[in-house]
Amino acid sequence: MTARIIDGTQLSRTIRAEVAERTAALTARGHRPGLGVVLVGEDPASQVYVRNKVKACADAGLYSVMETYPATMTEAELLARIDDLNNAPEIHGILVQMPLPRHIDPSKVIEAISTKKDVDGYSTLSAGELVANLPGFRPCTPYGCMKLIESTGMDLRGKHAVVIGRSNTVGKPMALLLLQANATVTICHSATPDLAYHTRQADVVVAAVGRRNTLTADMVKPGALVIDVGINRDEAGKLAGDVDFAGVSETAGWISPVPGGVGPMTIAMLLVNTVEAAERAADAAA
Repeated sequence: MTARIIDGTQLSRTIRAEVAERTAALTARGHRPGLGVVLVGEDPASQVYVRNKVKACADAGLYSVMETYPATMTEAELLARIDDLNNAPEIHGILVQMPLPRHIDPSKVIEAISTKKDVDGYSTLSAGELVANLPGFRPCTPYGCMKLIESTGMDLRGKHAVVIGRSNTVGKPMALLLLQANATVTICHSATPDLAYHTRQADVVVAAVGRRNTLTADMVKPGALVIDVGINRDEAGKLAGDVDFAGVSETAGWISPVPGGVGPMTIAMLLVNTVEAAERAADAAA
């Protein structure tokens, strides 16, 4: 068996086109969606991520502001700037790029962002809304993973899904979104004694631990759907995921590649959340 590729690049283009249409409609009403992006420090990877997000906004017709500050910026200064963005009517979503310098508490920063503009979906209120299945902003990466799964046509009702990883940004919200789709969910992590025992039973596996070759071919049920969230580098310096792509492709029914799988979808869902925030603001002002 050779797995079918779940093309995140192509799907993200479709979603971005839909975002552009929604953005045009809002702009015509006088409510152009706006995203404020804040970068503190000079981490090269973060600089690339931020530029990609700002470019994605421009391509879809959104307004965006990119603010860069030195690593010496104080926590109080950053919190004050976030407060300014919270009160800026032209900004509907706020994204503070992680990681932050060590002297700044990321939890304080995340909680300082208005819940109406928390388009990353990281705040405790957003997490609570997800747990309670209430309307709110879903974290972009697991949200994108769900769209990838949906694109295959798989009905998750009654399926067994295994999530490898328990982070607040991917693993936990991923499990909750799968539960909302009526899957039976198992969360595995570094303290799980026999990971392969669980993954061999899974109809869907989402690998999100940040370690190469965490999931290998002998750990996958034939025909399973595999989503690879990992971003790593192999010996040659090339991007690689958490899944042994070559091996698992011979067993799985569907698989997302790295790159070209989850990555493009994360940015696409950030745009979706920002437009949704603008739509809510426009409706509230009507």
